[in-house]
Amino acid sequence: TGGRLSSTPAFAGASSGHVATDKARAAGCPYGIWSRPTADGRPTRQGQGIAITLILALSARYRAKFEEEINMLRILRHPVFVRLFAAQVVALLGTGLLTVALALLAYDLAGDRAGTVLGTALTLKMVAYVGLSPVLAAALAHVPRKVVLVGADLIRAGVALALPLIDSVWQIYALIFLLQTASASFTPAFQATIPDVLTEEEDYTNALSLSRLAYDLENLLSPTIAGLLLLVVSYSMLFVGTVAGFVLSALLIVSLRLPERAGVRQRPFRQRLTRGVFIYLATPRLRGLLALNMAVASVIAFVLVDTVVLVRGRFGAAGR
Repeated sequence: TGGRLSSTPAFAGASSGHVATDKARAAGCPYGIWSRPTADGRPTRQGQGIAITLILALSARYRAKFEEEINMLRILRHPVFVRLFAAQVVALLGTGLLTVALALLAYDLAGDRAGTVLGTALTLKMVAYVGLSPVLAAALAHVPRKVVLVGADLIRAGVALALPLIDSVWQIYALIFLLQTASASFTPAFQATIPDVLTEEEDYTNALSLSRLAYDLENLLSPTIAGLLLLVVSYSMLFVGTVAGFVLSALLIVSLRLPERAGVRQRPFRQRLTRGVFIYLATPRLRGLLALNMAVASVIAFVLVDTVVLVRGRFGAAGR
């Protein structure tokens, strides 16, 4: 064709005998994405057009995804929700600092048995959280949510303040169980408050996504922040940071004017206690998510329990 543009159809099915070039085929390109090139090796005008179309389609897809994320952040303009969300974030950071400080405290009290102590404490933590959360949510359904949220924060702040003063392993177990009991009342009350603040379904869905994102980011940021703080202070100061996080969370919630609850008739206590569990286990996708979370948690648990023993025991990092 001597440099002229080929008139080969863009798709292989448009004309027999025209297929992708060997080079494109070796690169994994499907037949017909590029038509036969010209004599000087350049793709035809049809091939260039298809490539541009694909690029524009991908750009539109990512632009739509970006706009969706921007819409999710739009709810942070809500004056009540933004402070409610900030209260959750600072409380989560406080909890993350507490986890690191607790591991170091366990090593000081139990030495090489710190893994056992920490594993037992975290087991009590999850038993209290999973077992008591539906019970407390049902029992406190008639209590104003602001009272529940502020009370839970103050109890957790008191526990964090007492932890560096203990001198026995059993005291760790008792205080962690008390702290997690308070957390088991905070989380359901927080999640139940969101639909009262954000009445639109789309805003409510975005708020749940943002809340979940906060949990995930806390798992990454809290150990990093704790590690940086341990370069300049002792681990006891991490408990101070935990107290500050819970107190700040309580102050943010006190400053809110939460809307009145909708006049919805409360279900009987037994239904409030078991309905959520039945709905969760009856949903196949949620059961799969539960299994996936269990698999991930089994790996993370090993890291949480054994890291302090490896670092302070085997590697001799006994200072901070």
